[in-house]
Amino acid sequence: MHNKTIKPLDGIRVLSIETQVAGPYCTMMLGDAGAEVIKIESPGRGDAAREPEPILKDDKGGTISGYFMRWNRNKKSLTLNLKSEEGKIIFSELLKKSDVILENLKPRFLTSIGFSYETIKEINPRIVYVSISGFGVDKRYLGPFSKRTAYDIVIQAMGGLMG
Repeated sequence: MHNKTIKPLDGIRVLSIETQVAGPYCTMMLGDAGAEVIKIESPGRGDAAREPEPILKDDKGGTISGYFMRWNRNKKSLTLNLKSEEGKIIFSELLKKSDVILENLKPRFLTSIGFSYETIKEINPRIVYVSISGFGVDKRYLGPFSKRTAYDIVIQAMGGLMG
């Protein structure tokens, strides 16, 4: 008899469109806690985190970035062109079957391709929408930098940690 350890997020599906560190780190932790994480990647190169060194050999004879491996354990990856009609249909079906959508893309990217917060909530009213943004995305809290991309080093500098 095999006793599987029950984890706090067993049975939760997280659909993630993420890049760099903030989103991948968050979903890595959710995956560690038992969530099924489906990471959507762009056709062609995939996540930009697949490129940095060190490049390591995988168990299938290929190579993989150590940087990518650091933040992307316990995830499934799916290549999906979100700008194509077929990609949008597949993404909509995944939204219907997910508990959480997490994104840390450029501000308003999902809205620009037809997936605003309101649209996503129409597709799945019970979904939890998580947006990791340096300067805000909610209309009530938009400041002068809200359309800018923010990485960790930018937030550190603007928050006074670098000085």
